[in-house]
Amino acid sequence: MNKLILIILAIFLPPIAVFLKSGVGKDLLINILLCLLFYVPGIIHAIWVSTK
Repeated sequence: MNKLILIILAIFLPPIAVFLKSGVGKDLLINILLCLLFYVPGIIHAIWVSTK
């Protein structure tokens, strides 16, 4: 998938971007927890997962 689309999704819908990049797994669980606790760390984690 195009990295630009993943980065835009990571900003607005972080768990969706992580799911599209790495599927269901520990990265998705970590991102959902980060988004539930604080939204900004969830965005940062999603961008990191999308670009690695």
